[in-house]
Amino acid sequence: MLEMNTALAIGLGIFIAFFSALLGFFIGVFYRKRVAESKIGSAEAEAESIIEESKRAAEARKKEILLEAKEESIKTKNDAEKEAKERRNEITRLERRLLQKEEAMDRKSEAIEKKEEQIQKKLEGLEHQRAEADRLAAMQHEELERISGYTSEQAKQYLLASIEDEIKVELAVMVKDLEAKAKVEADKKAQEILSFALQRCAVDHVAETTVSVVQLPNDEMKGRIIGREGRNIRTLESLTGIDLIIDDTPEAVILSGFDPMRREIAKIALEKLIIDGRVHPARIEEMVEKARKEVEVMIREEGEAATFETGVHGMHTELIRLLGKMKFRTSYGQNVLKHSVEVAHLSGLIAGELGVDVTLAKRAGLLHDIGKSVDHDMEGSHVSIGASLCKKYRESDIIINAVESHHGDVEPTNIISIIVQLADAISGARPGARRDTLESYIKRIQKLESIAETFKGVDKAFAIQAGRELRIIVLPDDVDDSSTIMLARDIARKIESELEYPGQIKVNLIRETRAIEYAR
Repeated sequence: MLEMNTALAIGLGIFIAFFSALLGFFIGVFYRKRVAESKIGSAEAEAESIIEESKRAAEARKKEILLEAKEESIKTKNDAEKEAKERRNEITRLERRLLQKEEAMDRKSEAIEKKEEQIQKKLEGLEHQRAEADRLAAMQHEELERISGYTSEQAKQYLLASIEDEIKVELAVMVKDLEAKAKVEADKKAQEILSFALQRCAVDHVAETTVSVVQLPNDEMKGRIIGREGRNIRTLESLTGIDLIIDDTPEAVILSGFDPMRREIAKIALEKLIIDGRVHPARIEEMVEKARKEVEVMIREEGEAATFETGVHGMHTELIRLLGKMKFRTSYGQNVLKHSVEVAHLSGLIAGELGVDVTLAKRAGLLHDIGKSVDHDMEGSHVSIGASLCKKYRESDIIINAVESHHGDVEPTNIISIIVQLADAISGARPGARRDTLESYIKRIQKLESIAETFKGVDKAFAIQAGRELRIIVLPDDVDDSSTIMLARDIARKIESELEYPGQIKVNLIRETRAIEYAR
């Protein structure tokens, strides 16, 4: 029993323990479920809170984005409207300008149409007037032909034939009279005329000279003329083509050169430099240019003086200048201007004795050698050049024939030409008139310079030292330093082949480069 109770008690204890454990398990499960449900409820509430907050934030962001989008849209719309307004204004301005241009074109078109109408009316009027004038002229011709009984061509032929017959009769009478006068004591009269003309004409003897002397205030001026390393004297020589000889002669400088015009320019320029006292290359260039202008004035004055002395007036100014230029030209040592004046006087005296036009004879005598003033610058003889100049400046046919025939190149066609031919021979053949040495020397010097000037790049060529040196100035832009040697050699070879000369000729080629700038 006891064991049974004990076993019952053990079983009951086990049951109670098992039931307690089962109850504790269910209680734990229920508690955990309640805790879990509480946590789930709390999480759901929190989640709902987060969702609500997110919804509110999203709504706020949505409103903000919509507001920004609306503002951007409004701004874009305003910009577009502004741009559209500006374009409309620009289009309006362009339309207004086009309208104005169209109106102006319309006005111009209307004006042109009116002018065309006026011109057309004037042309029609002119055509009508010309037709009327032609009709009147035809009526006048018909009336004249009816009155005279000749056609216009017949009347013209009749007048020409009548005039030709009259001229032939007058010419025949003049020729007969001249022949009769010439046959009566021809030789005796000719001798009287020539001797009388020579007695009344005072002339000079030839004086050859190729140097000029310039006096100096003191010998110190010689050093200033030479300049540092000789640059002053070289500049003066290169600009004038004249050789300056500075020796032991006290207070004097000798200018040597065959061309009297160059010597005169160099002399005037040097005298001006001595007076001024400032001697340097730039000043020398300035004085040489002034001297050239003074010589040009002197040339014109000499030409005017020659025409005044001979009583020849109404001559073209360029012919007067060319006459004055002959003062610086010699022929066989005889000054060409003095020779021309002498021939003019002789021609006038002979013409006076023969009873022909004295003024015309003087004019022909004065112009007979006018070609010599430019024969070194132009091709051809001085006779052909002189005739061309007289034709150019509208001299009479008598003067032209006198120039052409005074050396027998063409036949003289009038008594004036014969008189000039005779006076020229008398002036050149009289004792003391000419020498051959200077003329041949000058021709050789001119030939020497002309050979150098035929080469490309040569600016100026001057024969100095009596033809023993040829100084050549070249254009620095056309000839470089390396080409100067070959150019000088080519010129020397051509001189050797074309000229005959004693000794040797130095070819001195000069190339100068200048750099000019202005400080402002």
